[in-house]
Amino acid sequence: MVGVTGGADEPDITALRSAFIELAHCVEPADSAVGRLVERRGAPQTIHMVRGGSTGLRHGEGIGARLGELRAVDAERRAAKAGARIVTRVDSEWPTQLGDLGHEEPFALWVTGAADLRLLALRSVAVVGARACTAYGEEVARGWSAELAAQGWCVVSGGAYGIDAAAHRGALAAGGSSVCVLAGGVDVPYPRAHDALIARIADEGLVISKTPLGESVRRQRFLSRNRIIAAMTRATLVVEAAVRSGTGATARSAHRMNRPVLAVPGPVTSPASAGCHRMIRDAEAILACEPSEVMDLLDFARRAEHEPSTSTVRCARDQLGTRECRVLDAFPSRGMVGPDRLLAGAGLASGDVWAAVGILESAGWIEAADGGWRLVRR
Repeated sequence: MVGVTGGADEPDITALRSAFIELAHCVEPADSAVGRLVERRGAPQTIHMVRGGSTGLRHGEGIGARLGELRAVDAERRAAKAGARIVTRVDSEWPTQLGDLGHEEPFALWVTGAADLRLLALRSVAVVGARACTAYGEEVARGWSAELAAQGWCVVSGGAYGIDAAAHRGALAAGGSSVCVLAGGVDVPYPRAHDALIARIADEGLVISKTPLGESVRRQRFLSRNRIIAAMTRATLVVEAAVRSGTGATARSAHRMNRPVLAVPGPVTSPASAGCHRMIRDAEAILACEPSEVMDLLDFARRAEHEPSTSTVRCARDQLGTRECRVLDAFPSRGMVGPDRLLAGAGLASGDVWAAVGILESAGWIEAADGGWRLVRR
């Protein structure tokens, strides 16, 4: 986590919280120059430098103008009046995985909803995609999100038209949790047509933003919003995406942070799926054809539960040696084969046949039966 402490003396938590809240008001999201300054000097000292006009940053004057006479206590009072709370880097509710954003890690988040942000983020998956989605994409997003939510996964998306809205609705319909990350203030829902949806998400999950109350959306804020979605979640699922899109930027951010990225294939003639196909082709995303594949990737315990034990797992046939393949071919498709018939069928020296039998049995291809062996049927 960048910039929690700094300077010769470590400031107290109250001073840190206040400094982070004030920085979040005056610094545009994803401002890495200020992030580096906070890492070197600490958040309280950075605020002091902003007020004194001595940051050394080219845009320091603009940051100072934004800060003005704002005080953290007044900001928290306004947030509470709007039914929100401010969560900073030093609070227990802060999702520490946001530290993977480096110098672009937000200083604070505005949150509405009763759930604990850190706990929801621990078991969360981003479901994102095109605004101008197809009926196929909308159905996949809604259905898969419902299955993920039913298995205890929190679905995180951006509240936009298309795939985002379908993902939120699917999770809520299954009685699960959803987190909506907005590009503007949490008191200024965007798009306005989704007022009711965003209000329902706040009631049953969380609505969050790193933009202060009352702030409208801007293009750069959409991009920084997408990076938060990628950083906060365990994996990113792309349902539909054009070749050039904000969804692609979310996937690239997740990929750079070593988060799994999964993409749903679509018709090769559909421009809405062209970005998914490119990601799969360029090994930037894993092909996902059903929601269980997403859950198996995320949940190792679930994967182990659904896989047979290592003692019975077959190795692929092309991993067998020539000798083993020849002995395996001598087995009848049904019934048992005795030693004499197997030896004659394989046409190899007895030592080679019995060695191959041992390998095939341990690899799960055959099993002993009534003084001979038979193929294992799976």
